[in-house]
Amino acid sequence: MRKVVLYLGMSLDGYIADKNGGVGWMEEDDTGSLEESSYPDFVQTVDTVLMGYTTYHQIRTELSSDNWAYAGMQTYVFTHRSEQDEEEIHFTDKGPEELVRRLREQKGKDIWLCGGADLVKQFVEADLVDQYRITVLPVLLGDGIRLFGGGGRQRKLKLTGTERYGGMTELIYEKQ
Repeated sequence: MRKVVLYLGMSLDGYIADKNGGVGWMEEDDTGSLEESSYPDFVQTVDTVLMGYTTYHQIRTELSSDNWAYAGMQTYVFTHRSEQDEEEIHFTDKGPEELVRRLREQKGKDIWLCGGADLVKQFVEADLVDQYRITVLPVLLGDGIRLFGGGGRQRKLKLTGTERYGGMTELIYEKQ
């Protein structure tokens, strides 16, 4: 069965974006490039990307405005906005449970939960994340958008791997 994998980077103090929603801090030092991380191998294991509208908008307008960053993969953007689907980009107002159930019934590779924090919270609360792959960057932001906000119930995870890439450490957990 296809797994839902949360794969993203965060600061040592638990933030995935600064207080203005920016992620430029992820590239501001010599912690290593994407090629020096698990990213090249990871993207070979997925063919579907899930994200919230804020993440989608940031990718489209700031991070990869010239080329769609996830070409060759089916992307689902969770939003209540009326947006027109594109060839590989689908906008949905369905709940995470309904879409994930449908995607798991289809053949394919794993499903990448890309962000942002609100969508991650919905997935965690619905117990839809099978694997957590969190890359910790050596920076303390002090404020910003937390990966795991308060609330929700306790979840037990099993550490199944760690990797070091330059100054970054990837932690891999499976749900129990």
